[in-house]
Amino acid sequence: MRISLSVVVLALAFVLIAPAVRAADVTADDTARFLAGLQPSANSPLLPLTADPAWQRHAKFFDSAFAQLAQQQLSKIGDWSVANLAVPRPTMFYMFAGPDFLYANAFYSRATTYVLSGLEPTGGVSDLSALPPDAVALALDNIERSLWSLLNFSFFNTRQMKTDLDVGEVSGTLPILYVFLARSGMTIRDVKPVTLDVNGALHVGVTVPARGNARGTRIVFAGADGIEKTLYYFSTDLSNSGVKASGFLKFCATLAPGDSLIKSASYLMHLADFSAVRSFILANSATIIQDDSGIPLAHYSPRKWRFLPFGRYLGPVDKFPGLYQQSYAELFAQARPIEFGIGYRWRPNESNVLLSVRLSGDGTATAEALPPSEQMPQLASKPKPRRPRPPPAAAPPGDIWLWR
Repeated sequence: MRISLSVVVLALAFVLIAPAVRAADVTADDTARFLAGLQPSANSPLLPLTADPAWQRHAKFFDSAFAQLAQQQLSKIGDWSVANLAVPRPTMFYMFAGPDFLYANAFYSRATTYVLSGLEPTGGVSDLSALPPDAVALALDNIERSLWSLLNFSFFNTRQMKTDLDVGEVSGTLPILYVFLARSGMTIRDVKPVTLDVNGALHVGVTVPARGNARGTRIVFAGADGIEKTLYYFSTDLSNSGVKASGFLKFCATLAPGDSLIKSASYLMHLADFSAVRSFILANSATIIQDDSGIPLAHYSPRKWRFLPFGRYLGPVDKFPGLYQQSYAELFAQARPIEFGIGYRWRPNESNVLLSVRLSGDGTATAEALPPSEQMPQLASKPKPRRPRPPPAAAPPGDIWLWR
């Protein structure tokens, strides 16, 4: 039987094009749901992979872990934020965050633009439907291990995360961001690589070849309400020399003023070499939520800020000697309780949260700036120091200098 040349060409074209069409059907949202242990859409090429026992075990593990985290941490943080953040800004900055969208969203769920930064590279996620089952199972296992410390202690062990997500088809912070977005009930609509030039201009989908540029990803997503939001993650050095070359703070300035979150930040902003990012946060934030590893109290001007302390200040853990703040201890003598834990002292009865609200030009806080329940007077005089008892060991073992 004779077959025409046109039929042969058409058949070859179909063979060559079919894989590309199939790959295009694997959306970022389906990939995020699969990595998070959630069912992808009904027509997704990833759906058959959910029959694998490795994925089913992964899904059960994440179902349990995230349910516990929501009950013990995230829901309580959300309630605290509703009670204490009166008028959040559209933008929130989370320096030294790594890919920690979970806590960014818990504290500032009403933001529409999230800017996260850390040293960890963005990495990438391959088409999982094209990988052998063993490679997919390994990727799922690596994600679980990289998230273990955050799910249990509220911060990343970045050395462990780097080891687990440094190689392979699923690497860097992008798969972690995918998991957190999916488990937060978000739908991913678009994902693009981004680069900043030295002037802070954002280049989407292209790389600006210059040393020191901040590189990352832009994820457009929406929650159940359908409101479109944007998440930026930049891999960048936040030291003074790093931000001078990267253009990162110049980019952030285009989104300012915003609200800021700082936790488990290795006390880096206590150092002179991180004065630029410290000054940026103080100059461009309407509110700052931090633990004591953030900006030292001495750098806040009492004429510009109203301090609302929550929890208990026990001083730094042993890995950070010499960083005890007596002024912090005095401020927290009048602190209100919290029901959740964050930071290196991750137990609820040992954690401290300082909410700082920017004052207006005359040194008063407007009604709109203060939370509805806030009637606490600013400390008019220093109370008698109440030194905390020597704390029990609160941090898990490991090199905590690189933990967030």
